Amino acid sequence: MIDPRLKLRHLRCFLEVARLGGVAKAASALNMSQPAATKTIQELEAILGVALFDRSRRALTLTSLGEMFRLHAANGMAALYQGVQVAGQATATGMVRVGALPTVSTAILPTALATLTADGVVVPARVITGPNAYLIDLLRAGEIDFVVGRMADPHDITGLSFEHLYSELVCAVVRKDHPLTRQSAPVLSTLADYPWLMPPPDAVIRPTVERFLRAHDVPLAETVLETVSDSFARNYLRATDAIWFISEGVVAPDCRDGLLAMLPFAMQETLGPVGLTTRVDVTLSPAAASILTAIRHTARTLADARPAQGQAAKDPAGRAARLA
Repeated sequence: MIDPRLKLRHLRCFLEVARLGGVAKAASALNMSQPAATKTIQELEAILGVALFDRSRRALTLTSLGEMFRLHAANGMAALYQGVQVAGQATATGMVRVGALPTVSTAILPTALATLTADGVVVPARVITGPNAYLIDLLRAGEIDFVVGRMADPHDITGLSFEHLYSELVCAVVRKDHPLTRQSAPVLSTLADYPWLMPPPDAVIRPTVERFLRAHDVPLAETVLETVSDSFARNYLRATDAIWFISEGVVAPDCRDGLLAMLPFAMQETLGPVGLTTRVDVTLSPAAASILTAIRHTARTLADARPAQGQAAKDPAGRAARLA
């Protein structure tokens, strides 16, 4: 623990004396009396228990320990000033443009922005949603500041940086009174008996869903609708027996509220990383950085509250649906 007697005034005075080579010059620069500056340095040396200056010469010079302390004190003060500046500029004007995939636009992003507002940080933001390829193109063109959602194909993010926040499953969702919800152990192959709602081919989870279905010999449904509209999918499910393949985070609130039902298939193979994609050649504004910090905090909180690796992990006794 840092000695509670150590104050910022001790560090400021020490750094000025070290920079100017004398107490009188440092006192003048700090707008304080010379006796007060001398006392401040003496207090600091007493707190640390070492001599920071060599007083055998006319001009004060740092001892070897004093030089080591100066380096760390200077870095610490610089970091502190930078933190104060960032906090002060977080509300600076300038729209933050956020590209959001559906997996985060339902829970993480609204919660993160609401947290900032509750903390008194007002950051103007514009949320742009759409397919992953579209958002990545906007990011490369500088039209948005960052993308938050599932990790794109590694070939598509060359020159970009991805920061992993947590992992998430794709799930199969139906209306709450769907025929499959009345079966104790529905079989994957019966999915083909119902219409499907699928992400479009350029959606980041589409290849994941296709690989999963092929791996388990699930035939293609006769009716397949492609959509990126969550509102359309929700309303279509309520009116039909369709099955919606979608990231768990998009529909978790609907399932929790009893509006939709997640079919109990073990879909661990669809587990994929969710995180932040940014440009490596661009430094984000303080306002954008404040949103990123809020997203990281929200993602950690929500990830801690999730069951391990999705809903199917709740069923270790094997009551989840059979894969044949």
